Amino acid sequence: MKQKIIITWWAGFIGSNFLNKYVILFPSIDFINIDALTYAWKLENINDEVKKSPNYFFEKVDIRDINELKKVYTKYSPTDIIHFAAESHVDNSITNPVIFTETNIIWTQNLLDCHKSFWLNRFHHISTDEVYGDLPNWWFFTENTPINPSSPYSASKAGSDLIVKAYGRTFWLNYVITRCSNNYWPNQDNEKLIPHFIELLQNNKPVTVYWDWSNIRDWLYVEDHCDAIWEVFTRADNKSIYNIGWNNEYTNLEITKLILQEMWKWYEFISFVEDRKGHDVRYAIDATKLKTELAWEPKVRFEDGIIKTIKYYLNK
Repeated sequence: MKQKIIITWWAGFIGSNFLNKYVILFPSIDFINIDALTYAWKLENINDEVKKSPNYFFEKVDIRDINELKKVYTKYSPTDIIHFAAESHVDNSITNPVIFTETNIIWTQNLLDCHKSFWLNRFHHISTDEVYGDLPNWWFFTENTPINPSSPYSASKAGSDLIVKAYGRTFWLNYVITRCSNNYWPNQDNEKLIPHFIELLQNNKPVTVYWDWSNIRDWLYVEDHCDAIWEVFTRADNKSIYNIGWNNEYTNLEITKLILQEMWKWYEFISFVEDRKGHDVRYAIDATKLKTELAWEPKVRFEDGIIKTIKYYLNK
């Protein structure tokens, strides 16, 4: 039986990077891409080679509409799904939490119901390290760290994680969940830190950093993330959860200074502002399980990848 994988949110950041590599790498597998094409989509994120590939298909579908979803499943008879789609901007979730509950949870619920009805094989749910909440300086997130979200965004992602697990237990669905750290490199929406700051500085506008500039994030090159996803999707045991990260811990201020240096800007372009509500201080991933069980190792050093990324957006 031919493998046919549904990919949600293909025109977004991580999904487009995944497709740009794996559609070409595996011509014998069909990739059926469904997306509502909301504000964060960009059709140019998908390479022309991918768009012309005979194993690539696109359907514009609002995942909240389960009847439209079922039409796609009936049309293509998919075998698996990799679920990237999510509302992911934390500040937006504070302004309008209900959208995040409706999208991140209902989207996942509908996809799981279709998965159950059509008896698909694997359901790979892409999650985030933010579901774990805040982290003291001497700890790292493991797969056994209790879920303790701080924002409406991370709460909605935690909810979708739990729904996936519940369907796995109640309906015997084959699922895996991956939780990654902050990604960087091309195709990221301009609301995110690196492309957003570069765009502001190119227009000689100040960038805003929270007064408590010590917020620490673990950064991961997006292609390394995509490779880890493929390893988990194809090789992991049913009901497995894996953290994906590389212990590249940097404060938001350190990232900001790197951007300023590459753009030959001075520190007066930094404007300090009040911290956002419920802001987590530190995220740090322990990816030992992934490295030990599936022999995954990241390839791109942060020192190289971040400069390459900044130059990409500068030349865009």
